[in-house]
Amino acid sequence: MGHSSHNTCAVALAISCLIVAASAGSFYDEMDITFGGERAKISNGGQDLSLSLDQYSGSGFQSKHEYLFGRFDMQLKLVPGNSAGTVTTFYLSSQGAGHDEIDFEFLGNTTGSPYTIHTNVYSQGKGDKEQQFHLWFDPTAAFHTYTIVWNAQRIIFLIDNIPVRVFNNHEAAGVPFPKSQPMRVYASLWNADDWATQGGRVKTDWKNAPFTAYYRKFNANADKVGPNSRSTSSVNDNQAWRTQGVDAAGRNRIRWVQNKHMIYNYCNDRTRFTNGLPAECKRSRFL
Repeated sequence: MGHSSHNTCAVALAISCLIVAASAGSFYDEMDITFGGERAKISNGGQDLSLSLDQYSGSGFQSKHEYLFGRFDMQLKLVPGNSAGTVTTFYLSSQGAGHDEIDFEFLGNTTGSPYTIHTNVYSQGKGDKEQQFHLWFDPTAAFHTYTIVWNAQRIIFLIDNIPVRVFNNHEAAGVPFPKSQPMRVYASLWNADDWATQGGRVKTDWKNAPFTAYYRKFNANADKVGPNSRSTSSVNDNQAWRTQGVDAAGRNRIRWVQNKHMIYNYCNDRTRFTNGLPAECKRSRFL
């Protein structure tokens, strides 16, 4: 908020002004730049954030708050043109060797070839739960909404509110599930041309630098944790994420996405898991 906005808030209206600022999801209020210096830029009064990558450094940011369960929405517009070698991310993570993590990673490609959307779930430091997709739209032409719903029963990945993946809680079968470690929201743009594009065969073309991705409309309808924290959800917010699942229509959308647009599913990779597929692969059709 600028000084003029603050001045318009009379004392009697101060609380309502704070509520408006919070609901707007200002990057100034919600995020800290973590690396990249001037390559990360907040603009438009805190409503927009851009990350850039050049041959010297990428850039990134993280949420000021930690959360334990919630719905996290972010609009992204990815690096256009030849984005080979670049990785743009939006994810949740705790810290430490036994960390939990829920990933959206966007692997760039040569001009005219599709981005690869890489999803993964880590619990207690163990991941190896990758699913990858190609999108049904150009993610560089306009903003699209990427959502992580995380509750005690399941994790749901959504794109423009279309569920593309569900990872259910199968702790009863001995499968770790992230439920006790608070996580922050992270985002970054970095160079990973040793693996990101076609297995590392296509390298980053620095003649196209700087590469820039754009973020806006962050919203965390979630439970904050830590000193003096309280839920960011108000009584007027939609609390459906706490028990959100996937209904019949959602299961049909997942089938469509996975049949038409999935390019890798760890649950089908018997070459990789020579001793048998992970336990959760046998228990849920929609991983």
